[in-house]
Amino acid sequence: MADRHLTLPELSARKREGRKLVMLTCYDALFARLLESAGVDLLLVGDSLNQVLAGRESTLSATLDQMIYHAASVRHGADHTPVIVDLPFLSYQVSVEEAVRNAGRVLAETDCHAVKLEGGVAMAPTIRALVDRGIPVIGHLGFTPQSINLLGPRVQGRDDVSAGRLRDDAVALEAAGVCAVVLELVPKALAAEITAMVQVPTIGIGAGNGCDGQVLVLHDMLGLNDRFSPRFLKRYGDLAGQVTQAVAHFAADVRSGAYPDDAHSFE
Repeated sequence: MADRHLTLPELSARKREGRKLVMLTCYDALFARLLESAGVDLLLVGDSLNQVLAGRESTLSATLDQMIYHAASVRHGADHTPVIVDLPFLSYQVSVEEAVRNAGRVLAETDCHAVKLEGGVAMAPTIRALVDRGIPVIGHLGFTPQSINLLGPRVQGRDDVSAGRLRDDAVALEAAGVCAVVLELVPKALAAEITAMVQVPTIGIGAGNGCDGQVLVLHDMLGLNDRFSPRFLKRYGDLAGQVTQAVAHFAADVRSGAYPDDAHSFE
């Protein structure tokens, strides 16, 4: 079971104790229940849902209403596990006031525990405003998918200038009050250095094993998304193959008349 006593303020204690954090994305109540039963520490309702569930090319099309719908669904399936919700593109960048309003709406309408937003030094005032109003925040540095048209899908921080910027960003986010920082597509040595610099946990994805925890997209980890295979991804299942095989078996039984048989029919 998930740790029933884990709260967001306790994440830093986990870091000090050297206890790695396990995070997975989740978009619905059924998977939320299963992940909680398996002992996942944190559930992330990622704006990746529009790529995973809707086949879109980037996260930019996710809307606030979509995030709220899926976050509420996840929360219904997770009784004890903290649920974090991505703030979608342009729901927090326009103004601090709009960020507070939208993040507050997420928490009020979903009963989730925190929001996650992308960006470093420039977003620190927004994060501070959210935290000051009682809204827990997780930061996101490195490759930030909402900036894909500026960054391109590549590892961040490989040169001295960008590495220094990431260090500054991490320090700024900690000072602004985040309870954790996701590091995505960052060289492992730099990610480990940043992890040692800050008191809040870092959660890596494509950032090596020096982070305080790891996150993957659930459907990628389970092998449901069999067309996506970046270097950092380790598949822990082959559900795409199992689903295809099961559906083919069902179709064959229906076409042959083997299903439904008497055991699956009513008198």
